[in-house]
Amino acid sequence: MNNSTAKTIPQILRENICTIFNLLNVLIAVALAVVGAWKNILFILVICMNTAIGIVQEIKAKRQIEKLTLLSLPKVLVLREGQEYHISPDEMNQGDMFCLESGSVVCCDSKIESGAVEVNESILTGESEPVLKHAGDVLLSGSTVISGKCQAEAICGSGDSFTSKIVDEVKTTKQSGSELFMSMKKVTKFTSFFIVPLGVLLFIQGYFFRNMSLSGIVVSTSAGLLGMLPKGLVLLISIGLAVGVIHLSKKNVLVRQLHSLENLAHCDTVCLDKTGTLTEGTLTVESVFADIDDQEFEKLMSTYLKYTEDNNATYHALNHYFKKGESYASLATVPFSSERKYSAVTLDNGQTLVIGAPEKLCNSIACEVSDIMAEGKRVIFAGLCRGEVNPENITLIGMIVISDKVRKNAKETIAYFYSQDMDVKVISGDNPYAAAAIAKKAGIRNAELYIDMSDISDEDITKIADQYTVFGRVTPKQKKLLIAALQKNGHKVAMTGDGVNDLLAMRQADCSAAMGNGSDAAKQTAQLVLINSDFSVLKDVISEGRRVINNLTKSAGVFFIKTIYSVLLCMLCLVLNANFPFIPIQITFIDAVIEAFPAFFMSFEKNDHKPSGSFLKTAIRAALPNGIAVSVCCAVLLLAAGHIGLDAAQSSLLMYLSVGFISLAGVIKASLPFNMLRGFLALASVLGFVCAVIFFAGLLQLPALSHTGALLLPAIIALGLILAVCIQIPEWKGTGDLRSSQ
Repeated sequence: MNNSTAKTIPQILRENICTIFNLLNVLIAVALAVVGAWKNILFILVICMNTAIGIVQEIKAKRQIEKLTLLSLPKVLVLREGQEYHISPDEMNQGDMFCLESGSVVCCDSKIESGAVEVNESILTGESEPVLKHAGDVLLSGSTVISGKCQAEAICGSGDSFTSKIVDEVKTTKQSGSELFMSMKKVTKFTSFFIVPLGVLLFIQGYFFRNMSLSGIVVSTSAGLLGMLPKGLVLLISIGLAVGVIHLSKKNVLVRQLHSLENLAHCDTVCLDKTGTLTEGTLTVESVFADIDDQEFEKLMSTYLKYTEDNNATYHALNHYFKKGESYASLATVPFSSERKYSAVTLDNGQTLVIGAPEKLCNSIACEVSDIMAEGKRVIFAGLCRGEVNPENITLIGMIVISDKVRKNAKETIAYFYSQDMDVKVISGDNPYAAAAIAKKAGIRNAELYIDMSDISDEDITKIADQYTVFGRVTPKQKKLLIAALQKNGHKVAMTGDGVNDLLAMRQADCSAAMGNGSDAAKQTAQLVLINSDFSVLKDVISEGRRVINNLTKSAGVFFIKTIYSVLLCMLCLVLNANFPFIPIQITFIDAVIEAFPAFFMSFEKNDHKPSGSFLKTAIRAALPNGIAVSVCCAVLLLAAGHIGLDAAQSSLLMYLSVGFISLAGVIKASLPFNMLRGFLALASVLGFVCAVIFFAGLLQLPALSHTGALLLPAIIALGLILAVCIQIPEWKGTGDLRSSQ
């Protein structure tokens, strides 16, 4: 796993400090400092604290990522001075001899010295067809070995390979779209569009049309501009994701980037590979049925084990069961691939020993064999042939039954997926009967809806993607097409896998997870790596992602209230030639007590309900009624103050109290339904605001409430609350789907 997938500390510092939000806040603070309004610059301390917390949390998450990255880092077997060494890819030097086998990622440009391999170069060429490479051929970094073994010489160091850099960049940026961060970019763009022209217009109005002092103009304008910036929300997003990554790291889940945590939370369909994901992936030979003399069969299997270049789970199961004894000489070998579904060894007598899937070695499968596969076991045929390998030429000599155990926590995990309204599908290269049997044992619904993909055309995949639950004999290309078909049908899809044959599908999926004991290629491609290959921790990933999204969506509805009424109030003040009614320290107080305090603690609450709608649309829809209600109340007071005997100070006080209580109504709405935590936070926010207005009135520059103001306050607050309840924002069309941007 390349460390480049995690941010560097300079990147973290730059991304947390050098933001548009921070720039605008610093410019406002500088303007206030120039006119000596020191008390109103307290907000900059909050900005500094927010930035520091964000940096600390991201660095902590980075270190957790690096710690887990070391656990999942692939190793390269290098031959130096006759000795074998396992080193990390970035330690490769030009001239190093290294070994490659099925599942290996070619970490640097190299030339094959001996052996032969089939490689997938799709990440470089776009072609998914495997390419056979022999001695003397060049292997490009980033390609993956599908089958075979070879020794290769490094043409350059891994870090000097141009294609390796391209591959790392592609792998790092694939599916990096984050709805939360993209939404905040839109908010930044929106506020930037308004904040500069409104600030200039408010300054011109105060200087030329209201004859205000420079200090008064800067303080009034700064308050209006500060209100437009949902400062704490950016911090909450970073902290929420970082805390999620840290929590998952304790369960040995490597989240390659902070915002990768979101992706699985949005998925409604989980596609699972059978071997190594639903099952433990450790195959054992259960029984052998030979149609020839047992000793002859043993000798042929010994020949296969001696000369084959296979290195997959099936080979290891056979190698463990059969002894490498007397064998025939071999003239050539054909390694296993998921496309062929067989491997072969050509003997010196001209015959070819073929080991592979039943449907590839014979035209019809006996009922007894189908019954065995229906129990979830794998059946391998062995045969001899002369000439081309096809069922007509092959004489079957035996059958080997191999079994794999369903993971003990698979049923519980599958049940959790269903409880979260997530559909589950099995996409496997194995026989569909066997895959369906395993799916049924794991508790997957509708496992009887299975299909053999051997004869399915690419054009028909879109039609069948939603019709079946289990897909068997799926090629790597078909796996990718199935994921794409589900996406085309409106699903957000997660894919888990552990092998080279899962790579194309994992890269296509909205979220991908690799088993820690899987191939290096799978772990480098995936967004998430389950270090201990513990399938059940996907529940924790979903829960953490949904916690962040759901809690932030609810909190954002409170943050955006201030953004909405600040923009509207600034426009209203320009139209009415009036001062902005608040000062920066008052806005800072609302930031801290009404927005940041409850949102921060609610962001850690468990909330794994399926997210509905897009983050930004949902948050703005929740904030608009309260934001409009605040603006209407302030407009009424601005227009009516002179007619009902209110001076400017009392009018501003009533507007500020209206803002506070209507915003608190937003906090209460976001806290529903109440539990102990949310009830406490809502009550603490209300009491905190009331007590601060009473005991810190001097600091906030709030006058005492007059008799007239006391009479009007309940009416104006009631008006605002009624408006907030009565204003209904219709559901916006669109899902906020970010797939196109990814």
